[in-house]
Amino acid sequence: MWESSVHQCRCPSCNQPGGHPDKELHRNMNLLLRRLDEQQRRLYAALESKRIGHGGDRLLSLITGLNVETIRHGRRELDAGLADTPPDRIRRPGGGRPPAEKKIWPSKPTCST
Repeated sequence: MWESSVHQCRCPSCNQPGGHPDKELHRNMNLLLRRLDEQQRRLYAALESKRIGHGGDRLLSLITGLNVETIRHGRRELDAGLADTPPDRIRRPGGGRPPAEKKIWPSKPTCST
């Protein structure tokens, strides 16, 4: 059941018949990413992208299914030393969906007969 929800690597090496030595590594990366929250996924992918160097963002996007801009955002956060990233929150204050307000509709007039 869990295996079907893990992202399948779409890198050129994994798509060739016969596979390659990193195929198991890519599968394990996606298993790990499945357990992380969105901030941790972004930062892990950014760290791996920095390790690869030129073309790392695009390759990690193919491996993990994360958007290239998400990985670039994580690289910028790492380059800044995580200065704007609160340690106790997934998103910065003000991020995410605004809270829904409960609307109170005027009651319908009742018929008094």
